[in-house]
Amino acid sequence: MVTFKPATNLAKAARYTLTNMRSYYQQYSVEWDEAQIEKITEDLINFDIFSEGETVGVIRLQFDSEGCYLRDLQVDKNYQNRGIGSEAIAEAVRLAKAHGSHLLKLRVFKNSPAVYLYKRHGFSVTSEDERFYYMRRAIG
Repeated sequence: MVTFKPATNLAKAARYTLTNMRSYYQQYSVEWDEAQIEKITEDLINFDIFSEGETVGVIRLQFDSEGCYLRDLQVDKNYQNRGIGSEAIAEAVRLAKAHGSHLLKLRVFKNSPAVYLYKRHGFSVTSEDERFYYMRRAIG
């Protein structure tokens, strides 16, 4: 069973991001470290993802006039391919609806396997640049 709780340890959550994204950061010469990620995420709505009582990831949301921006979805590599990402998307949709949003949007590296996860959950590419797809889906 997967559950979600407000994150209490942003440093640990930042480690998930740094660990999972390191190869993309290296490929695109992005200079991030754990402290920078933690600082940036302080102003976001952060939820820890739990599976079998263990913290296994994080989702980060931000709301604006357009809707809900899924800023980050990270799952520990040891827990990937178990449906946790799908459940995290469902939770992001639930939280966005509760906030009154009708749109969920995100940005994902073009070469990330997560692109297929997002497409399976109804996201479509609305624009792109050399590194990213910008995706969105309506929520109702």
